[in-house]
Amino acid sequence: MLRARQQWICVAESCSGGLLAAALTDLPGSSAWFAYGWVVYGNEAKEGCLGVDAALIAEHGAVSLEVVQAMLHGALQRSGADWAIATSGIAGPQGGTADKPVGTVCLGLGRRGQPARLERHHFDGDRQEVRRRTVERALALAVECLNNCT
Repeated sequence: MLRARQQWICVAESCSGGLLAAALTDLPGSSAWFAYGWVVYGNEAKEGCLGVDAALIAEHGAVSLEVVQAMLHGALQRSGADWAIATSGIAGPQGGTADKPVGTVCLGLGRRGQPARLERHHFDGDRQEVRRRTVERALALAVECLNNCT
C-alpha cells in the first residue's frame, strides 16, 4: 500500500525494542517505503533522539498516550516520512504499577498533517508475548489506517 502511494513510514519504538522495524523490513522491497527506525528505550533517548519533552514524561510517564504522540511527532519531523508508528509499554516482568500494570501498552500511528490515532491496551502474557502483541496491533493499526485513508 505504501509503495503504491509512493509514501514512507518510520517507527519509534520503546517496549517493542526493534521488533516492529524488524517485522517491516522482513518484507522484500521494504527499502522502497521504510524510512527510519528509532529504538528509544530509555527516557533520555526519547528526549534526545525524538525531542520528547522531559516535563511531558515526568507528568504522564513514558508509557502514556501523550508521550507516544510526542514520539510520533518527533519521528515524523526528523525522518520526513509520511507515516510513523510509535510504541511504549511495560513488557515485564517488573515495572508495573497499579495504574499501569505489566502488559500496559500505548501505541499510535501518525500521518503527516493529520491527527494521530492513539490506543492504550493491556496485553496478557510474558514479556515476549506482550512485545509480540504490541507489534501485531501496531501493524494492524497501520493497515486499517492505510486501507481507510484518502
